[in-house]
Amino acid sequence: MPTTLASVKGFLACRRVAIVGISRDPNSFSVKLFRELNRLGFDVIPVNPKAQELEARPCFASVKDIQPPIQAVLLMTSPLVTERIVRECFEIGVKRIWMYRAGGKGAVSAEAVQFCRGHEIEVIPGECPLMFLSHSGAIHHAHGWIRKLTGRYPARAAA
Repeated sequence: MPTTLASVKGFLACRRVAIVGISRDPNSFSVKLFRELNRLGFDVIPVNPKAQELEARPCFASVKDIQPPIQAVLLMTSPLVTERIVRECFEIGVKRIWMYRAGGKGAVSAEAVQFCRGHEIEVIPGECPLMFLSHSGAIHHAHGWIRKLTGRYPARAAA
């Protein structure tokens, strides 16, 4: 089942989102994405078991530790870690998961995608959320435009 624009819009409608796998390196793309989502009004919660604080925000070791609860999770992990985190998300009732990918496999794991779909978790296996946000910058919109030209942009759901 391919990703639809409805899935993307549903995820982006969630305003309290955890980024799992955010780097401790302030120059990494995960930190830049964190900053951009914060700038756009999201309440972004960093999750990295090796950090106490990131970007002047408390950082959590696990999605299970976050209070108050989160609405959605953006995974920027390796596929093997993704599988474990997806199960933790299920345990705490998270219903929307985005497995980030710009190139290569990113966070996408076929087993984790199958788990999500089998447990009524809306999953976006790939894509960069910045392509879909109206105020995220020209480079991200160009990326989306190229994906439209190549037929790899999420489709509208069938009626």
